[in-house]
Amino acid sequence: MQHSLSIALTSAALTVLVFLLAAKVSMDNGYVRLRERDFNNGKFNSVGVSQRNALLSEIKERHRGLLRYYTGSAWGFSLTYRKGPAGRGLGLEDDTFSRTLEKIDEVHVKALSTGAVSAAAAAAAGCEELRSMSHFEFLGSGYTKLVLKGVLPNGTAVALKSVNPQGVDMKRCVEGFGDVEGCYRLVSYKLIKEIVLLQRLQHPNVVKLQGHCYTSDPGVRVSAVLELGSPLEMIQLLQTPWEERFRVCMSLVKLLHYLASSPLGSVCLLDFQPRQFVVVDGELKLSDIDDAVAGELSCREDRDCTLQFPTRNFSSPCSADGQCRGLNEKRNLYNAFRYFFTYLLPHRAPPTLQPLLDGIMNSTGDLSSGINKTLEAFQEILHLYKSGQYLQNVSSSLLKDYVLLKGFRTKESNDYKCWPSYKQQSCLLSVHDMKEAAGICNSHSQCQGFTVDQQRTWTGRSLASFRSGFSDLIPDVNSAIYVKKGAGFRATA
Repeated sequence: MQHSLSIALTSAALTVLVFLLAAKVSMDNGYVRLRERDFNNGKFNSVGVSQRNALLSEIKERHRGLLRYYTGSAWGFSLTYRKGPAGRGLGLEDDTFSRTLEKIDEVHVKALSTGAVSAAAAAAAGCEELRSMSHFEFLGSGYTKLVLKGVLPNGTAVALKSVNPQGVDMKRCVEGFGDVEGCYRLVSYKLIKEIVLLQRLQHPNVVKLQGHCYTSDPGVRVSAVLELGSPLEMIQLLQTPWEERFRVCMSLVKLLHYLASSPLGSVCLLDFQPRQFVVVDGELKLSDIDDAVAGELSCREDRDCTLQFPTRNFSSPCSADGQCRGLNEKRNLYNAFRYFFTYLLPHRAPPTLQPLLDGIMNSTGDLSSGINKTLEAFQEILHLYKSGQYLQNVSSSLLKDYVLLKGFRTKESNDYKCWPSYKQQSCLLSVHDMKEAAGICNSHSQCQGFTVDQQRTWTGRSLASFRSGFSDLIPDVNSAIYVKKGAGFRATA
């Protein structure tokens, strides 16, 4: 039964909805306007001066960390911090702070809306669209953010990210500073950073930013509208066919190859866990990017460029210009080995591909190869798999033991199980051709034949349904059945 709210929302989710739906804003003022005068005009007089200044100092540092992602020569201006009068907190003149930030974000949002960042972003959702969203569902929450599923006025289902007012970050900040609005500003910088990074880092394996809303009157409220995906469930993924697990690993490698030399330079994913990713139409996509850092680590000597993991340490030389070049790439690649390749890549793979997969496991486990060589190795395996060149000693004579019945399929029903199968209650496997299918059927003691239709996997391979019997055959011009000679079957008119 469909409801306007598919599940009961938590109190945190309801709080965010109130923030969104109560905001009287338009697309024109849906960009960042952070103003120090909000803190210095007596608005937060209930907070002690020392606490206020400490909070303002943290906000300043968060803002400084954010500026690097959308300032510089590409934007034509920068923000200069100056020492202000005693007790002025950030040490910025109010008007300078407000105008500079407003200009930066105005340019950024105009680039988004005019297609300078992405042609598809011209129809990006803004504050007005968010006010009209419906069918909310709670998807998850963390230390900083709350994620809801919602439906835009045009019917598109999206993920809506907002600051989690009941999250650990907010609670700790309020306990320390006693200022809810000020803490919301501080915590919201992680979400603002994510919005900015998603605008700059556009790749098939990064979730798409569908829109965003920022309003600062009466209080700062930030929301991001993202492409909707399914959480990456490693336990479920381990039960899928090798082809699907290989797809996830290859998606990750293509992402890391992009991050190694992105428009922002080398990008490191500091929080590299499966929970940072979602799956969209079978493709792995990075969905939580606020902990990413662009640029290599600075160094003075070689020992500054050391990566420490629980069981291994790696190092890079400190370059002449004082950077740990290649360290981000190494960190990302080894984490891919730790959290993904180890569990997903080698198990139940085609035997003839196993030596190549072992080579990838060895080279990423000891970082003897970089991301370029790793991508080349994945591409070679994909080519061998899609072309069928990995098959050895598969004779065409295998099909002589089968009777071909074109234009028929079997009645939908569960049959014997095999693992890993595309269907849990039957044996549905991908095959390069009918010879491979016949070889698989001959290796299964229960198998009396198989059915194929027009279904294809992401590699273009056919899906074959292996059966222990054929009691009912149904006419279907798009299907064909291969039955072992001597096996009984009955056609249905």
